Amino acid sequence: MPHLSRGKRGFRSRVDLKKVILLILKRLKTGCQWRELSIKECFEEGEISWQGVYYYFNKWSKDGSFYRVWVALLKENRSKIDLSSIQIDGSHTPSKNEGDAVGYQKKKSCKTSNSLFLCDNSGQMLSGSTPQSGEHNDLYGIEALFKELLGVLEAADIDTTGLFLNADPGFDSDGFRQSCSEAKIEANIKENPRNKHKPNESYTYFDDELYKRRTKIEHANAWIDGFKALLVRFETKISN
Repeated sequence: MPHLSRGKRGFRSRVDLKKVILLILKRLKTGCQWRELSIKECFEEGEISWQGVYYYFNKWSKDGSFYRVWVALLKENRSKIDLSSIQIDGSHTPSKNEGDAVGYQKKKSCKTSNSLFLCDNSGQMLSGSTPQSGEHNDLYGIEALFKELLGVLEAADIDTTGLFLNADPGFDSDGFRQSCSEAKIEANIKENPRNKHKPNESYTYFDDELYKRRTKIEHANAWIDGFKALLVRFETKISN
């Protein structure tokens, strides 16, 4: 609660914001329409409408409140995070209402948004990037997006120096390897057979056993898919 923005000039809402949070989480989990939220389960009749719940969701998304909450949760629980290795992967979300950063993705045969995610060695999500238009692959804008992912960890006082990072062949590029090197992260990226390598190119070590831990990011993405409002995108704004 301390990380959620309040009204200006000390104004405090008479609505119980904890109950508002519960309704927002319920909507994310069930994927129901905002107007179908069971307001009566938490509030007296006339105390707040579904538009009021959406108002708070929209406000907290845009003013960085949810970001501050996430960073605070990471900081408070960083001793429980398994950083023996971290995993990175992209995930496409079908978009039904068009909006920002939406493009046609051939593999999905629909319009999607694509985000990158980092998780720890137990499958706990650590950070997610700003969504990109779905026609782009995981390497699109990778340098800036990778800094964004690491920036969340830095804000939570989580040291990333020396971490081992697993990534699939879709991340096999000189630019991404260079970004990892600059961040002092040991990149364990499986070689993409479609990439052309020079005969005299220096040898790059790849650890097969470490790479097996990459399945954790698949488990983490599957967990996110359990939240139906995140499995399919209906919001039109990136901030939401």
